Amino acid sequence: MLELAGIIILGILAQWVAWKFKIPAILPLILIGLLVGPIAAEFLSEDGNKWIEPVWNGKNGLFPGDGLYYFVSLAISVILFEGGLTLKRSEIKTVGPVITKLITIGAAITFFGGGILANQIFGLSWDLAFLFAGLIIVTGPTVITPILRNIPLKKDISAVLKWEGILIDPIGALVAVLVFEFISVEGDSGFTKTALIEFGKIILFGTTFGFTFAHALAFAINKKLIPHYLLNVVSLSTVLLVFVESEIFAHESGLLAVVVMGMVLGNSKLDNIKELLYFKESLSVLLISILFILLAANINYEDLTLLYTWKTAALFAAIVFILRPLAVFVCSQGSKLKIKEKLFISWVGPRGIVAAGIASLFGSKLIRQGVEGAEYITPMVFMVVLGTVLLNATTARLFAKLVGVFLKKSEGILIVGASKVSRLLGHYLEMNGRHVVLIDSNEKNIEKAKELSLEAITTDIYSDTLMDNIELNDMGYLMALTANPDINKYAINKFSEQFGENGSFRLVTTEEMQDDTNNPEGGLFSHKDDFSRLIQLARKHPSIQEIDLEDKAHYEELIKISNNDEDIIPLFIKDKKGELHIISSFNLDVKTIEEGYQLVYLGKPFDVEKVPTAETPVAKED
Repeated sequence: MLELAGIIILGILAQWVAWKFKIPAILPLILIGLLVGPIAAEFLSEDGNKWIEPVWNGKNGLFPGDGLYYFVSLAISVILFEGGLTLKRSEIKTVGPVITKLITIGAAITFFGGGILANQIFGLSWDLAFLFAGLIIVTGPTVITPILRNIPLKKDISAVLKWEGILIDPIGALVAVLVFEFISVEGDSGFTKTALIEFGKIILFGTTFGFTFAHALAFAINKKLIPHYLLNVVSLSTVLLVFVESEIFAHESGLLAVVVMGMVLGNSKLDNIKELLYFKESLSVLLISILFILLAANINYEDLTLLYTWKTAALFAAIVFILRPLAVFVCSQGSKLKIKEKLFISWVGPRGIVAAGIASLFGSKLIRQGVEGAEYITPMVFMVVLGTVLLNATTARLFAKLVGVFLKKSEGILIVGASKVSRLLGHYLEMNGRHVVLIDSNEKNIEKAKELSLEAITTDIYSDTLMDNIELNDMGYLMALTANPDINKYAINKFSEQFGENGSFRLVTTEEMQDDTNNPEGGLFSHKDDFSRLIQLARKHPSIQEIDLEDKAHYEELIKISNNDEDIIPLFIKDKKGELHIISSFNLDVKTIEEGYQLVYLGKPFDVEKVPTAETPVAKED
C-alpha cells in the first residue's frame, strides 16, 4: 500500500515541478524512478532492496509475472487515445505529406540506421540491434508538447512535431513487436514467410476496430444513450474494450486501434467532446506519472553500469545528429518547409513513454529467455529517452532562436467569440494572410466558423486548457468580441499577456458608450459600437469593404461620415504592405496615411461621389 501511494504522490509532485520550471514531466519522473529504484538499492537502502519494486525475480513485487506488461499496455492505450483526440485535419493542410513521409520513410531510415549503429558500436546481434532501432523510432507526444508549449513557432512546425509524435507511436511499437517475435522464435523461416500477413492483419483489425467503435460511441453520445454522469467512464471502458478486442484478433494491433478511434472521434461532430478531453487529459497525466516511475524503478543498477562507456555517447550522438536530421531532410524534400524549419524539426525528436514502456517489457522478457545481450536493450533505450528529453528541454528554445524559427513578433490573431461578426472578421483576416483562431463555448457558432474553413476551437474561456494549446503559440493579438462584457474583460485580463503581446482589444460596453468621458484602452472599434451594433450591422450588411485612401484628411473625412452613418463601422487601416492596423476606440487618430492605404470597414459601400477627396474641395459655409 505504501509503495502504491508513494508512486502516485511522487508522480504528481514531479508533474508540479515540471509545470513550475516549464520542463517536460518525463525528466523529473524518470529521475525519481531511478532514485527510488536502482540508486536506492545500491546506495541508500540498508538491505539492498529498492524502495519501489515493480517486479522482483519475475514472481514478486507490485506487478508479479506479466502484470506490469498488461498494466503498461492498457495505460499506453489510454494515453494514445487521448493524443488521437487532439489531432485535427485542419492542422495539416500544408504539411500533411511531410508527416506521412516521416512516419513511413523517416521511420525506415531510423530503423535501419539505428540497427546498423547498435550493431557496429555496441556489438549487439543483428536481431537485438534492430529491436533497439524499432524502439527508438517513436517520438513522444507527452514530451514534445511541454517543449513546444513555451516556444512561439509557426503553426506548420508545431503541427509536424505533434502529429508525428502521436502517429508514429503505434508504428514504432508494431515494428518492435515484429522484431521481438522474430527473436522469440529464433529466426524461424515460418515467421519470416508470415510476417507480411501478420502485418496486414494488424493494420486491418486496428483500423477497423478503431473506426467502427469510434462511430458507435459518437452515435451513442449524440443520441443521449449514455447518461451524462457515465459519459467519461463509458468512454474509458470503450477504449479498453477496443484495445483488448483488437489484440485478441491481431496481437499488438491495439495501439493502432485506439489512435484511430481517437482521431475519428476528435474530427467528428461529437457532443460533449470538451468534457471527454478534460477527463482523458487528467487520466493521462496520472497514468504517465505512474508509468515512468515504475519503468525507471524497474531498471537494475547493474544495467546502468553497462552504459558507462564511450560507446554510449557515440551511439547517442549518431542518433541525434545523423539519423534524425537525415530522416527529416529526406522526408521534407520538395515541401514548403524552409531550411531553418527543417533544422528545428531535426533537433526536436525526444522519445517518450511508448519507447520506455515497450523496452522495459521486451528487455525483461528476453533476459528471462536467456537471449545473449538482452540486458542492453532497456538501459540503452532509457539512455536515448532521458538524453533526448534533457537535450531538447534545455536547448529547444535557444536552438529556435539560433536557427531563426523563434517568432520574435507573433502575428496570429485570437478572437474570443465566434458570432457572425467574428466569423466575418476572421474570414477577412484569413484572406489577408493572417493566422486566425476563433474560440467559443457555443458549438453551433464553432461549426459555422468551420464551414467557412476557419480554425475554431470549442472551449470554455474559464478553463486553463487554452493556455496549454501549442497551436496558439503564434498568437500576438487578442480580440474579445462576445456579447457578454464580463467575458470580454475576463479574456483580456487573463490572456492578454500570453496571446496579446502586440495588442489586446475588446468591445466597448453599453455603459461606456453612454459615457463620452470614459474611453477604455483597447476598445474596439469605436466608442459607439458595442456588440449589439455590430451584430445588427453584420446581419444587415454581411460584408467587409475596402476603400482607397489618398491622405490623412481623406481618412478623417471618411471617419466623420461613418460616425453619422449607422450602416458603416471602420475596422482597420491597411497599409501599402498589406499589413492591417486595428482602429481602436481610444485612438481614432493615426499618424500616417498615404496614397495606397485603404480603410477597411463593415457595412454598406461608401457613396464615393459624396466623399470629398484631394481633387474635390469641400464647400465652404456661407
